[in-house]
Amino acid sequence: MPDINGENYRSSNSKFVTSSYLSALRHVMKSTKISLAEARALAIQSQWLVNDQHLRTREDTHRTIEHLGYVQIDTLSVVERAHNHVLWSRIPGYKTGWLGELIREKQLFEYWGHAASFLPMKDYRFSLVRKREYLKGRSHWFEQDKKVKRHVLSRIKREGALQSKDFEDRQEGKKAWYYWKPAKRALEQLFMEGKLMVNHRQGFQKVYDLAENVLPVEVNTKFPTKMEYAMHLVDNAIAAHGILTEKEMYYQRGAWNEYISKAIRRLLMEGQVIELKLEGHEQTKFYGTTSIPELAQKSEGLQQAHILSPFDNLLIQRRRMQRLFNFDYVIECYLPEHKRTFGYFTLPILYGDRFIARMDPKADRFNKIFYVRNLVFEQGLDANDEMLSAFAAKLKSFAAFNNCEKIVFERSNQKKLQQQLKKLVR
Repeated sequence: MPDINGENYRSSNSKFVTSSYLSALRHVMKSTKISLAEARALAIQSQWLVNDQHLRTREDTHRTIEHLGYVQIDTLSVVERAHNHVLWSRIPGYKTGWLGELIREKQLFEYWGHAASFLPMKDYRFSLVRKREYLKGRSHWFEQDKKVKRHVLSRIKREGALQSKDFEDRQEGKKAWYYWKPAKRALEQLFMEGKLMVNHRQGFQKVYDLAENVLPVEVNTKFPTKMEYAMHLVDNAIAAHGILTEKEMYYQRGAWNEYISKAIRRLLMEGQVIELKLEGHEQTKFYGTTSIPELAQKSEGLQQAHILSPFDNLLIQRRRMQRLFNFDYVIECYLPEHKRTFGYFTLPILYGDRFIARMDPKADRFNKIFYVRNLVFEQGLDANDEMLSAFAAKLKSFAAFNNCEKIVFERSNQKKLQQQLKKLVR
């Protein structure tokens, strides 16, 4: 097969098996029609949110992150932090200590995915694309102080791994909530440049070390070509999401758009990706996995409840959620209180292939009480006993995951449904 742009490449991270050239041409000639119900089923199953993956162990945690491509890190702890929440949603019996163990064993590393994330170590070389931008002079949120950067780097070279708190802060008086002391700014800039890596976390604080002290000796550090990077993004996106538009494949990932297009054409010709026509969106081009017959089951096979993190990989692209699920979701913790509609940290509730509610929680771990501060059921919801029972079981499990023994309901837009739910969780 001729190379695209003269580059003979198949990603070492590819999740597809190459097919013949003639078979590829047949795929190029036509697109596959898919209903919204099939697309939703495909998206949910590709995200491993159907509990038929037999995920149970710490090794399954590593496998899940490799499949998803990343898990976003978040500092908010209203309930269990996002990275643990995302994994709990997919791995029954998930233990929060597993992530730290995988970091220490150098199977994962921290860097920027579309946001701060845990990433598979095997994908390390693809982080070099963003790191090169910072090495060329891009600043990470704050103006750079080269003198402080040199001081911070010198100390870590002499003393070994250090935290931000190991550097004094000479600014006195009251500080704004967004204030970062100069050493913290320098540490994060050096981290984004790739000169430092997170060795591990102590509590939830980063411990920084020289990159060469963190990287396994066998890791591939060769800078990827533009085509390699594009193929990596497309491969990962298709495997993790099942059905996407071209733009959704490089969402906030800094890809070279024209190479994404070339990568898609390459995969179409190889028969590893197919073009899809989505019901109600016939003018938009979608691309998906060739495993659609196996994955896109009827929604009856998906009747499970999920309490999802606001930063769950399924949810992260708002327009995609509107298109596939008719679900308009915004996390409101970044809005002033008077502008919030549902609550500070509202969690979407998925049942089957439909979002049925939004729940604003608060885990009081000291008193072991899980508060449902506001529970808003979606308009037009036709709730039945099976749905409420599945939701109640998942809510009890989520409260336990947050080390809470009692569930207290406060407000709801559907008092009758809330009362039924109360009885079920008892």
